[in-house]
Amino acid sequence: MGSTGVAEAMEIMLIAVVGPVIRCEWQLGNWQVALVTTMVFFGYMISSVIFGVLADRYGRWKILFISFIWGAYFSLLTSFSPSYIWFVFLRTMVGCGVSGHAQGLIIKTEFLPTKYRGYMLPLSQVFWLAGSLLIIGLASVVNPTIGWRWLIRIASLPGIVLLLAFKFIPESARYNVSCGNDKAALATLQWIAKMNRSVMPEGKLVEPTDERRGRLKDLMDPKYLRTTLQIWIIWLGISFAYYGIILASAELLEKNLVCSTGGGGTSKGDELGDYSEETHSPCLCHHFAPSDYQIMIISTIGEIALNPLNILGINFLGRRLSLTITMGCTAVFFLLLNICTSTSGLIGFLFMLRALVSANFNTIYIYTAEVYPTIMRAVGLGTSGSVCRIGAMVAPFIAQVLMNASFLGALCLFASVCIVCAVSAFTLPIETKGRALQQRK
Repeated sequence: MGSTGVAEAMEIMLIAVVGPVIRCEWQLGNWQVALVTTMVFFGYMISSVIFGVLADRYGRWKILFISFIWGAYFSLLTSFSPSYIWFVFLRTMVGCGVSGHAQGLIIKTEFLPTKYRGYMLPLSQVFWLAGSLLIIGLASVVNPTIGWRWLIRIASLPGIVLLLAFKFIPESARYNVSCGNDKAALATLQWIAKMNRSVMPEGKLVEPTDERRGRLKDLMDPKYLRTTLQIWIIWLGISFAYYGIILASAELLEKNLVCSTGGGGTSKGDELGDYSEETHSPCLCHHFAPSDYQIMIISTIGEIALNPLNILGINFLGRRLSLTITMGCTAVFFLLLNICTSTSGLIGFLFMLRALVSANFNTIYIYTAEVYPTIMRAVGLGTSGSVCRIGAMVAPFIAQVLMNASFLGALCLFASVCIVCAVSAFTLPIETKGRALQQRK
C-alpha cells in the first residue's frame, strides 16, 4: 500500500517538471500554467469526497482498485493531448483518479497495531519521496531528448504495474467486521496468522453491525464537529504550503531569482543588465537546465530529512504538539526565503521547507486516520483530502502569479496561513497518541 504513494507522487509532481515545457510549446502565460495545477486539484477535490463515501459503504479495496485504473488510463491519454484545453481536461480527470489512492493509507492504518502506527505510517513517506525523485530524474533525461509526452507515458507505468499486485492485497478486516462480514474478516486474519506462522486467538469476533456507514452528516456530529472543522483548516493550510513551496521552487529556478549583494530580490537577469522584453513577456520561455533538476532533487530529498525527528515527535510529544511545532517552523522558513542569499543558501531554505511541510503532512494524515471510527474513517479522510485541495488549487496563483508581482507579499501569505494552522493544531480537542482505533461513534 505504500507503493500507492509512488504513483500518486509521480502524477502530482509531473506538473512541476512539465509546466515549463508546455509553457514554451503552447506559448502560455503564468495564469495558464497555474490553471493546469488548479484543475488537477479541482478533480481531486470533487472525487475525494465521493470515493470516501463509497469506500465506507462498499469497501476500501474496490475503490482503490478503481482509482488506480482511472488514474493510469487518463494519465496515458494526457500524453496524446492535441492542445492546451485537452491537456487541462485530461489532467483534471487524472486528479479525480489519484484522489482514491488515499484508501491505501486507510488499509494500512486499519491493519497496524496501535503501538506501531506512529512509527510505520511516517515511514510511508519514503514511497512518496521515491515517486518524486523518480519523476524529476526521468524529466531531466526524457524532457530534453524525446519530449514531455513520453515522460507522461513513462510516468503512468507504475500505476499500471501496481494493478498486478492487487490480488495480494486483502480488504480491511476492520471494514468487513463493521459491515457484518465476519466470515471474510476471519479469513483475512487466518491468512495473516498463517503467513506469520502464528495461531489465531481463541473465541469469535463480536461486533455489532452498523449500517450507517459513510455518512457525511456524521462528521458534523457534536462529538466530532470541532475536530472536523479544525482538521479541515489544517489540511487546507498544509496543502497550500506544501504545493506552494513545490511550485515556488520551480518558479524560483525557472526565473533564476537569486538575490544580488545589494539586496531587493533581483533576478540574475537584472544583475547582468539584460532584463529584456523577453523577461517581461507573459509567455516567458525558459527550459530547466541540468543544474535546476539537481536543485529540485536536493530539495525533494529534504522531504525525508526530518522523518526521524518527526517520528520521535509524533510518538513522544503527541500528534497535536508535534504538528504545532512543525507548522510554526514552516512559517519562519517561508519568511527566511526573503533574505538575500546565494544559490546554496536558497537550496538550504528550500530543503528545510520541504522537510517541514512533509512532516506536517505525515502528522495530519496519521491524526485524521486515527481520530475517526471505522464507519466514517474513509469519508473523514476523503472530505479532508477534498478541503485540502482547495489550498492546492489556490497555491499555484500565489506561487506562480502573485510571487512574480510581490515576492514578499506571497511569502507573508504563506507564513500567515501556517501560523493559523499551528494554532488550530495546538487546540485540537482529541489526542490520538496511544489511542486504539474506534470502530463506531
